[in-house]
Amino acid sequence: MDLQNPRLRQRGRASLDFLALLGKQSGLVREQVARDLDAAGVTAKTLPADIEAAEAVIETALAGSQAYAVQNLLGDWHGRSHGPISAAAFAEILPELQPVLAATLSGPASLTLDPAMPRPDYWDGVEFHRTSGGWDGHPHMGYVHGELIHKKMVDRIFPGGIFGQRRKVAAMAPRDAYRRILDMGCSSGHFTTALQENYPAAAITGIDLSARMLEHALRTANANGWAWQLHQMNAEHTSFADASFDLVTSYIVFHEAPAAAIANIIAEAFRVLEPGGDMLMSDVTRYADLDPVSRWKADRGAALGGEPHWRESASLDFKAMAEAAGFVDVRAEGLYPHVLIGRKPAQ
Repeated sequence: MDLQNPRLRQRGRASLDFLALLGKQSGLVREQVARDLDAAGVTAKTLPADIEAAEAVIETALAGSQAYAVQNLLGDWHGRSHGPISAAAFAEILPELQPVLAATLSGPASLTLDPAMPRPDYWDGVEFHRTSGGWDGHPHMGYVHGELIHKKMVDRIFPGGIFGQRRKVAAMAPRDAYRRILDMGCSSGHFTTALQENYPAAAITGIDLSARMLEHALRTANANGWAWQLHQMNAEHTSFADASFDLVTSYIVFHEAPAAAIANIIAEAFRVLEPGGDMLMSDVTRYADLDPVSRWKADRGAALGGEPHWRESASLDFKAMAEAAGFVDVRAEGLYPHVLIGRKPAQ
């Protein structure tokens, strides 16, 4: 059994195929909802700029739309069901996979867990993506999300694939090579893998709040012979010394935290960067870059998808926040992902 390309049983494979297909075909329903909005005379030009006010207008306009009722039903079912369905597919292959899971705990990578680490209130017990029990709610949540949900479902729904997006963003760092990279919120290691592929000579460190996600990042690194150093830490307040890294990154992490935590993460990135070091971070589309209809679509999708901090983070000006933390040559660009690049001034 291959750790990163498992051979699913028939039921599990068919179930994940169905989830992926449902995600793709629901686009046809969304197209009908858009036509129903047009028929009701609701457009980006007629909607108020305020999110709550725009939502009230749209909900009234779609009160009789069968397509909108179906969209909500599908979104709610998909949000509730993708986790348990994926966990069941994992349980089917666990007996055969167990030796591989055990073997890949050892290798060139290292993992330091901190059971006493204070869990921030905005994260502890929160079921992001409507994941039962949160990121540590399953003994192998890192594998279930990293290898099944993301690779067997989400990657097939996203145009161009989410892993292609990660590689593209990793390549956007200003330099061609780095010596010491910190990946904040590394989760199960998907963006960390993109960093490894782009900067193979760098010593890479990953941190995350979730022990289960970090455990799978460890297995991923060991299976590939990568010497990542992984730590269970809060990115707001790490224990690394000043000037420990020449590149600090995060990928689609901000929207899982409130504004104050995001400001702390950016400030911590500045502290641990050496003078002249670079920051490369990204997140979901900013609401300021969307028209009122598109903003409502993103906001509604976040609510159905279990994203409690999406609206707050998507309403922020990351460029201004980075400059306030001390970064220079700051750029913030792109829709999805919205990429933030800055440099710590050289002394």
